Amino acid sequence: MKNHKHTILKWNYKVGILSLIVFLSLGSCTNLDEQVFSEITEKSFVATQDDIIALEASAYTPLRYIMGWQGLFDVQEEPGDMFVTPTRPNGWDDGGTYKRMHFHTWNDTQWQPRNTWLTCYKGINNINRVISQIQSGSLPIDAEKADAAVAEMRALRALYYSILIDTHGNVPILSDFSDEIPTQSTRVEVYNFIVGELTEVIPSLSEDVDKSTYGRLNKLGALQILARVYLNAQAYTGTPEWDKCIVACNEIINSGKYSLDPNYADIFKTHNETSPEIVFAVPYDEIYAGGWNAHMKMLSPSHRDVFNMQAQPWGGSSCNPQFIDSYEDGDKRLNETWLIGPQLDADTGLVLFTMVKQMPSIYGSGMYEGFRCRKYQIITGAKSSLSNDFPYFRYTDVLMMKAESLLRTGKSGEAAQLVTQVRMRSFDDLAKATVTGEELMGDTTVKYGTLDNNGNIADPGNQTPVKYGRFLDELGWEFAAEARRRTDMIRFGVYQTKSWYNHTPQGEYTTLFPIGLPELTTNPNLQQNPGY
Repeated sequence: MKNHKHTILKWNYKVGILSLIVFLSLGSCTNLDEQVFSEITEKSFVATQDDIIALEASAYTPLRYIMGWQGLFDVQEEPGDMFVTPTRPNGWDDGGTYKRMHFHTWNDTQWQPRNTWLTCYKGINNINRVISQIQSGSLPIDAEKADAAVAEMRALRALYYSILIDTHGNVPILSDFSDEIPTQSTRVEVYNFIVGELTEVIPSLSEDVDKSTYGRLNKLGALQILARVYLNAQAYTGTPEWDKCIVACNEIINSGKYSLDPNYADIFKTHNETSPEIVFAVPYDEIYAGGWNAHMKMLSPSHRDVFNMQAQPWGGSSCNPQFIDSYEDGDKRLNETWLIGPQLDADTGLVLFTMVKQMPSIYGSGMYEGFRCRKYQIITGAKSSLSNDFPYFRYTDVLMMKAESLLRTGKSGEAAQLVTQVRMRSFDDLAKATVTGEELMGDTTVKYGTLDNNGNIADPGNQTPVKYGRFLDELGWEFAAEARRRTDMIRFGVYQTKSWYNHTPQGEYTTLFPIGLPELTTNPNLQQNPGY
C-alpha cells in the first residue's frame, strides 16, 4: 500500500468514530452509566489537537464519489461530445438515463446531477462542522494549527462550490454549521463567495509539496481552483477575467514546485502519487478507499480476460467516433487513452475480440463497438475499484489555462509556445508537436453533425466556425476522460450549439442542470433553474 495513502486511510478509518463523538459532545443529553469496554464512548474518548487530521478527512472523503456510479465524471462526460453510453446486448438502457444525458433532455429527478449536488453538500456540511468544532473549542487545538486548519477547510469548501457553480449555478451558500433552512444565492453571488474565500485564505495555506500535503489542498492547489474559476468567469457571471487567470497561473508556475511529467501515461498509472505534475489528487485504494468504478462502466465484460481482472466489467461507455477522428497522426495520446483494435488474452496472447470505432446508434450498439477508455492503468488482477489516484488538478492544466487566457487576449504567439511545450511529450516528431497561434485561433477539427448508422454525417446542424476551436481540440486530446469536457465545451459555445453522434442542441438553458425535485420539495427557499 502507498505510504501517503496509508495516512489518509487511517484518517478515514478514524473519522467515522471521531466525527460522531465530537459532534455528540456539542449537545448530548444522554446519561449512560454502564461501563463499556468493547467500544469508544464519549466519556472514554479525550480529543487532542492531533485528531484534527481525522476530522478534516471527513471533508475530503466525499470527493471520492467523482469516479463513482453516476458521479461527477458522468455529469461532465456523458453530456459532452466524447463519451456515449448506448444500449448494449447486456442492457444499459437504464430507463433512458444515459440517453437523456446525451440528448440534454434531463429532468429534475435525473440521478447524475442530483448525486453531484448531494456529494458537494455532504462535503460542505462536513467542513462547516469541522470549522464549528474548532472555533467553539470542542476540539483542543492551538491557535496556529486552528488557523491553518480553518483556512484549509475554507479552501476545500470553495472547491466544492466551484463544482456547484458549474453544474447548478444558483445554489445555497452554507458558510456555517446551522439548522436554518438555507436560502438560494445567484450564480454571481456564488462566484463572488468562491473568489472572496480563496483570496482570503490562500496566504494562510501551506506551501509545502510533499507527502504531508498530498491529497490535501495547499496554497498552490487553492490557486488552481481560483485560476479555473477565473477561466470560466464569463460563463458564470458574464464578465471575463482572463488577466486574473494568468496572474494565478503565474504564481503556480513561478513557485517551481511542479513540472510536466515526461511520460503522459505515468500521470494516470496505479502508483501515480510520484508524478511531478499532480497539484491536487483524490486518493483511492482498491480495498481501503474505494469508489473508483468508472472502469467497470467503460470496459467490455470480455476485458476481464484481457487484464485478468478479479471483477467483470459492465461494458457501457465508449468514445464518440467523431472525437476519435479528430486526433492528429503521430499523437501518442490516442492509444494511451483508448483501447483500440485487437484485444489479447492475458494468458495466451491470442486475440479474444476486436474493438471497432463505429457505434451504429445510442439505441443499440454491439459489445465491441466504440473504443473504450484505457487512460487510467488497469493492472493485472484489477478489482471492481482501482487504486489510481484521480489527478483533479495537474500542472498541465495551469499551462493550458494560461495559454487560453493569452490566446483570448490577443497573445496567440505566447499561447502557442505553451501549447507546444505540452504537446512535446506526445509526439516523436518535433515539427508535428509545434503549433502556431494562427492554428489555435482556427476552427475545431471535430466534424460535428449527427451520425447515421454507418457513421456518416446525417445532419450537419450548426456549422458556424468555433472561435479558438483548435485550442478546444487541444484541451480534448490532453484532458480526455478527466471529468471536464462539458465545462470546456460550454466555455467555447460548442455544448449549446453543435450536434454530435445522436445529439442535437436543446438551448442555452442546458448549460445548467436542474435542481433536484427532492431538494425543491424540502426547501421552499429554492427556485428551479430557468428552462426547467
